[in-house]
Amino acid sequence: MIALWKYHKIPFLFFIASCIVYLWFAYHITRIETTQLLLLYIALFVFAYKIIKTSGFNTSTSLSTGFRLLVIFSIAFRVLLLFSIPNLSQDFYRFIWDGRLILEGFNPYLYTPDSFINSGKFPVDQAQELYNGMGSLSSSHFSNYPPLNQLCFVIANLFPGQSILSSVIGLRLVIIAADIGTLYFGKKLLERLKLPSNRIYWYILNPFIIIELTGNLHFEGVMIFFIIWALYLLHARKWKWAAVVLACSISVKLIPLMLLPLFFGWFNSNKLNGQTERLGLLKLIAFYSIVIATTLLLFLPFFSMEFVTNYSKTVGLWFGNFEFNASIYYVARAIGYALTGYNEIAIIGKVLPIISVAIILGFSFLKQNNSLPRLAASMLLALTFYLFLSTTVHPWYIATLVILSVFTNYKFPLVWSLVIALSYLAYSNSTYSENLWIIALEYAIVLSFFTWEIFIKKRPLVS
Repeated sequence: MIALWKYHKIPFLFFIASCIVYLWFAYHITRIETTQLLLLYIALFVFAYKIIKTSGFNTSTSLSTGFRLLVIFSIAFRVLLLFSIPNLSQDFYRFIWDGRLILEGFNPYLYTPDSFINSGKFPVDQAQELYNGMGSLSSSHFSNYPPLNQLCFVIANLFPGQSILSSVIGLRLVIIAADIGTLYFGKKLLERLKLPSNRIYWYILNPFIIIELTGNLHFEGVMIFFIIWALYLLHARKWKWAAVVLACSISVKLIPLMLLPLFFGWFNSNKLNGQTERLGLLKLIAFYSIVIATTLLLFLPFFSMEFVTNYSKTVGLWFGNFEFNASIYYVARAIGYALTGYNEIAIIGKVLPIISVAIILGFSFLKQNNSLPRLAASMLLALTFYLFLSTTVHPWYIATLVILSVFTNYKFPLVWSLVIALSYLAYSNSTYSENLWIIALEYAIVLSFFTWEIFIKKRPLVS
């Protein structure tokens, strides 16, 4: 231990400082304390940068001291948050509600929390507390969380204790396990691609990832684990298993569905160790068939025509009714107000997804996605344009951009993971109204860096 301290004193000092900040962040501040939140958030980014840069990580030795040190640090930061109630998001109340509802034999896609509480029924333990915590927006809608996500909610509620805190601990352990899986497969994939394996720590040690996923209990982390596992299997020429695992990712969050067209280039012609292999159209169709069949199979236990109606209606609401931290949409909305005097979200919310689909198809058929870095870059850019065009961009939505960026030379997702904390300034007032100048500042920084990397410097995909 003395030798470890002697040769790694600087990263240890930054680790200790980070631990103090994470503890304060998790147990002592709320999202309305925005000045303190932003200062601590920036401090954690500085400490994470210093830890990675001074750890002495040896990319040529998997079991080097630097590697083990960073693994210990990344797990320790997450464990520090284990007993905290999320202070920046209330979504976890609905997660616990859905999990407990399933354990009581109810289909969470067929009942809204309002339908129970308003009729004086309390179907789960601590129903009133969970109902009050999730807020009116969540309680008035059917669940929109896919089946594997629901399974995570069920597992979390099996954790001993039968309290909200015990369920929170259960949710957090699932997400921590997924992050460890992402670390494992992410590092192995980087090594297969002959890229610096320490890049994975720009995701695993990123304070944004730790706070938004482990801290605030967003299951993008589980979705990302399955995506990285699927890409690893794809690169290992196990495309059938990759299809099954990718379906698991879709069954946690639906976002990977929009990435499916991008695999056309990989199956048309992919390169590994200097050799080109053409899997062909039939295998591409088989790949898609396995993904779709596995996804439908996972939805099957909940299937009914009422489920289809409720689920499609709930998912559709996100495109046509909700708005938060948007960029291009807010510009379009302002133009709509100027022309008609009304908020034209119903129209704009239908047009922008069509543009997103067109962009994704462009990346699918006009780009040569014949290597894993190229495929990852197309995924990254396609999702980036999708978020630029979205009506709602919650902070945790960009977690997928951060993980995909480690397989490319693009750094704008890391910049975005820092400045997206500005969106929490909306909670500094009682009405939770956004300051559009703050939103403009966030996107001015992100779009400037994005434009510089993509169009001015024209940074290559990989070194």
